[in-house]
Amino acid sequence: MRPVALLALLLVAACGVPQPPRGFPGPGPVDPRPGASRIDRAQVAQANRDPGYCRARLQAAGARHSVMPGFQGPGACGYPWAVRLEPGGRAARWLPQAPPTSCGVALAVHIWERDIVQPAARRHLGEPVVAIRQLAAYGCRTIGGRPGGPLSEHARANAIDISGFRTASGREISLIRDWHGEPRTRAFLREVRDGACGLFGTVLSPDHDRAHADHFHFDQADRRTPFCR
Repeated sequence: MRPVALLALLLVAACGVPQPPRGFPGPGPVDPRPGASRIDRAQVAQANRDPGYCRARLQAAGARHSVMPGFQGPGACGYPWAVRLEPGGRAARWLPQAPPTSCGVALAVHIWERDIVQPAARRHLGEPVVAIRQLAAYGCRTIGGRPGGPLSEHARANAIDISGFRTASGREISLIRDWHGEPRTRAFLREVRDGACGLFGTVLSPDHDRAHADHFHFDQADRRTPFCR
């Protein structure tokens, strides 16, 4: 081996590279085929089970991310590990910050922002989205907050609630104010809702009920047929 090449290898070894938490494999091989970043229900299930497969799919989709340790909540709440989307590249930033979620949620959110939100924003609003506002991801609670009811997907970090967007000019778009607002904004919000229906197991919007008047709820519940309203 030439001295220059040997020196380069030693420098890489000395400096190191970012690693996932101990016990989590690095990303696997990237699938270079067109459409490799698209996901279906089987891929979501595998991504949520397998950190190595998860990282490979995120890398194939071009998502900057980190794998995070798990969290044990009370009772059956909690998650064994999670993914946080990282800012950078062309991706919009998250406000107040990107939350840890299941891999299936992170993967779908990244593809949704890239392939649905940004084209819709340019078409209806004339400018890109630079930030997405989230309300919650993990939370130990039941569906609808009903005492004794089944756990929400939030209790497993398998869901995310999104309340609005910020565009490149600084315009703030919120569901509570703009769902019934002017035509272009209404069209944008409905298009990004409808586009999410092909990526998530559950999509709830202000059209569903009053509890969702101010946000989209996206989750990766294991459903034979996705529910979108």
